[in-house]
Amino acid sequence: MSSLSLAVRDSATMLRRNLLHARRYPSLTLNLLLTPIMLLLLFVYIFGDTMSAGIGGGGADRSDYIAYLVPGLLLMTIGSTTIGTAVSVSNDMTEGIIARFRTMAIHRGSVLIGHVIGSVLQAVISVVLVGAVGVAIGFRSTDAPALEWIAAFGLLALFALALTWIAVGMGMVSPSAEAASNNAMPLIFLPLISSTFVPVDAMPGWFQPIAEYQPFTPTIETIRGLLLGTDIGNNWWISIAWCLGLAALGYRWSKAVFNRDPK
Repeated sequence: MSSLSLAVRDSATMLRRNLLHARRYPSLTLNLLLTPIMLLLLFVYIFGDTMSAGIGGGGADRSDYIAYLVPGLLLMTIGSTTIGTAVSVSNDMTEGIIARFRTMAIHRGSVLIGHVIGSVLQAVISVVLVGAVGVAIGFRSTDAPALEWIAAFGLLALFALALTWIAVGMGMVSPSAEAASNNAMPLIFLPLISSTFVPVDAMPGWFQPIAEYQPFTPTIETIRGLLLGTDIGNNWWISIAWCLGLAALGYRWSKAVFNRDPK
């Protein structure tokens, strides 16, 4: 059997292991998934009329704010889901299973690949669930063609891959599951200071660069443009650059830590 076949086989085994863990212990994934759903319901039904009046500059229309809010909450869902990845990787590193894997005749990178693919699949499923809640409460796309829907879904998957590799690195350097959860909290906080809830130009001038020059805002604006027909501008290539850069950084970081000789 070739080395590529062995890598694929071992990675599939590790993927199955991680999916079984997620199925047997779903509480962490569900708790992280509830955060964007609760924020969606809160901002639509409690603040929706007020926020829509501020964004539209006219009368309150909750449906307009639902359309504005959902793309940002989809990205927040990905950030929330990847926290579970950091916790899972940290558990493997601190409970000795990684040391056991090092002594077995398996492809060395399959452990990380299994975590990454499993996390991306969970993130995509979570995005679909949150999107379904958004549709149920009134989110509608503006006649976006199938190609733009596919592009939006592909960008969400790429963003999930990038954040997952960062979360894997955070989990590997964390001394405990609690520390991994705390280290990964910026993946939830960054969407709060992006254009998820309000436009960047509605923020104080000194704060606008912080909200604008981070990975979430250009990705959110690209998703809005694809699904709602708003202007994308140069956000699409900035978003892709962020995704590729974060994925490469997370991959090299995780690989370096994983290949380090254990103490």
